[in-house]
Amino acid sequence: MDVLKKVPVREQDPKVRATNFKEVCLGYNEEEAMEEASRCIKCKNPKCVAGCPVSINIPGFIKEVEEGNYEDAAKVIAESSALPAVCGRVCPQESQCEGQCIRGIKGEPISIGKLERFVADWSREHGFVPAAPEKTNGKKVAVIGSGPSGLTCAGDLAKMGYEVTIFEALHEPGGVLTYGIPEFRLPKEAVVQPEIDNVRKLGVKIETNVIVGKSVTIDELFDEEGFQAVFIGSGAGLPMFMGIPGENANGVFSANEYLTRSNLMKAFREDYDTPIVAGKRVAVVGGGNVAMDAARTALRLGAEVHVVYRRSEAELPARAEEVHHAKEEGIIFNLLTNPVEILTDEKGWVKGMKCIRMELGEPDASGRRRPVEVEGSEFVIDVDTVIMSLGTSPNPLISSTTKGLDINKRRCIIAEESTGKTSKEGVYAGGDAVTGAATVILAMEAGRAGARGIHEYLSAKE
Repeated sequence: MDVLKKVPVREQDPKVRATNFKEVCLGYNEEEAMEEASRCIKCKNPKCVAGCPVSINIPGFIKEVEEGNYEDAAKVIAESSALPAVCGRVCPQESQCEGQCIRGIKGEPISIGKLERFVADWSREHGFVPAAPEKTNGKKVAVIGSGPSGLTCAGDLAKMGYEVTIFEALHEPGGVLTYGIPEFRLPKEAVVQPEIDNVRKLGVKIETNVIVGKSVTIDELFDEEGFQAVFIGSGAGLPMFMGIPGENANGVFSANEYLTRSNLMKAFREDYDTPIVAGKRVAVVGGGNVAMDAARTALRLGAEVHVVYRRSEAELPARAEEVHHAKEEGIIFNLLTNPVEILTDEKGWVKGMKCIRMELGEPDASGRRRPVEVEGSEFVIDVDTVIMSLGTSPNPLISSTTKGLDINKRRCIIAEESTGKTSKEGVYAGGDAVTGAATVILAMEAGRAGARGIHEYLSAKE
């Protein structure tokens, strides 16, 4: 065994997986997990813990894996995370815990994410469930949204003894975990639903098809339903567009809509009749993780797929692993390319996308080099479907129906980072509703902060 290198993780063959929606990464078995865990040097000052937004005791759970004590490893993780099987699959570990790993200085860092996934999958397969509190304290808290931020806040509050009800607008709980991330990265029935069920087993109630701001307002939750605090974890589901000619054509989607139709309406299953224009030649505009998800979904639905991004590969915001997988599967990358018009036929359907070549100029406010158009370099990509993946912002419904709730110019709710406290008494918020679109683990971190803030607030009132 070479202690400087990770134990390789088995994956589906690219040519095979490009035609199915089964999970790409197959994870570690027990022997592989114990071998990878043995590479950890159990630092006295573990930087990996500081790199984890929810502060999991990483050396602690890895030590238990190395010794074959998987249930004890699960208990260590459960102290900090309600969604380990999710985080083990979709967290950007390379820029967080693994990016801080001391082992990575002279070799490859420990595969912390893959080990977390192994523990979570072992727990599910062996029926391990985190312990619920023996009794509640009688205080009612409402959580808006059942995505990673809401589930985490609800789980932490339930462990403290609060009576928590989650209100979810859609007909299935899970938020972005259920409708946003594709099946081949995050299996819904095998992974997401069991983790949601574990939150329920802590005593959390989940009510679906409740649109806060329409079905009920936050003020009504306080005044009529008897809730003593509210956490807003409603995410950022309002898609952004470029404002170029042709964006209203038939065959133009936001990535949100495309992925939601695929996930919630089961377009990935042959036995479902899902109304989705899969497309034969698809362009995905954008370079983030959501763009990769949309592109790889369109590929699996039978399309030739182009990712169109205005900067170079070095500036792609998507995880390196996702870009690598997309390339392996045959997705075409049109880099330093920017759309200027979507072309349509006489019936209003997409028939192509006019683009212009870009070159990188001076750095902008984000520190990345600003893309500049190359005059006279226009060309057309022959496509029949365009998916816009340019980011999202919070839906203004909640903020516009809640008195005294301050928002910023991006329509994000203003909240304290450490507690989630907003301008309205008893209302806390976190995740994408506060920051705009970000990662699952950062939303979970905000959910934990919100739970702490609500606990401090209600304890002080008492």
